[in-house]
Amino acid sequence: MVDKANNKKLTLKSVAALLGVSSATVSNAFGRPDQLSEELRLRILSECERLGYHGPNAAARSLRTGATSVVGVMLADKLAYNFTDPCAIEFLQGVAQVLDDAQFNMLLMPGRNEFYKEKSLETIPERYILYGPPRDLELIKRIEKQHKPMVTVDFSLLNHLSLNVDNYGGALAAARHIFSTTVGPIAVIGLRLTHDSGVLRLDEHPLLESTLSVSRQRLEAYLAAGFEVDRPIPSELIWSVEESTWQEGIQAVRSALAASPRPVALLCMSDQLALAAIAVARELQIGVPGELKIVGFDDIPAARRNHPEVSTVYQPSIEKGPFGGNDGVRSR
Repeated sequence: MVDKANNKKLTLKSVAALLGVSSATVSNAFGRPDQLSEELRLRILSECERLGYHGPNAAARSLRTGATSVVGVMLADKLAYNFTDPCAIEFLQGVAQVLDDAQFNMLLMPGRNEFYKEKSLETIPERYILYGPPRDLELIKRIEKQHKPMVTVDFSLLNHLSLNVDNYGGALAAARHIFSTTVGPIAVIGLRLTHDSGVLRLDEHPLLESTLSVSRQRLEAYLAAGFEVDRPIPSELIWSVEESTWQEGIQAVRSALAASPRPVALLCMSDQLALAAIAVARELQIGVPGELKIVGFDDIPAARRNHPEVSTVYQPSIEKGPFGGNDGVRSR
């Protein structure tokens, strides 16, 4: 946008001077038409078009005001994983519905430090949703320094709003159901119970803090249910997988079912892991639920379509997007 007569770049200030009005008046003509009469607004827009001026720079205005109409959704891990996780997909669907109605944009952000080296992605959003604690926790401090509104989901952070379903209560109900209908050892197929990577047995690895891990809250409920009936779950029957995927679930379940004596039930911390458990049981010709009882967590659509159906704990993943809904337990 150049004033051809003077060969100078047109700015809001220079255009206002040429038109004999204030800078605010020109800005309002483009951004706040309700502040001007229709006649004045149309005259200014017509003169600006003649001059070749197309309005204030939106990016510069956003930097000045911090109003970018962008909500940053920081995910717990790399982006690709969340497109394989049914709960994450449903949650993002719920968030998108709200942002569409509010005419906001969404910026998906991975929760790993390597994506932010020499970059400033975290300065773009004007507010944040943190979906699970980032894998690299120092990213939280980096965001907090901006003093922008933030909501945490599936974990709690001091001085910030948080959204959590009753993970402990749901897991406790599921475990009590399993303990009341079985006699024998029970194993846990956990999800991200430790900072250590891979598929591993928990007896040699430190647990994550309960405030940063819904899986830790579920585990505490499973253990409490065992102590209630004097059937404690030993650490050597607790496995942790890094991701709620079919491949890692298969590996963990095979290890669990190789234990002697073989577990009579598996408490799985996601339906994805429960579905993998059913597949391994079928491969080993173990009857479900006759010889092996399996319970999941999440109530994803695939759990309802499977045969046999998966007993599971319901959580409202879509409703968590607009920060509403209730949690409960559904067992089949």
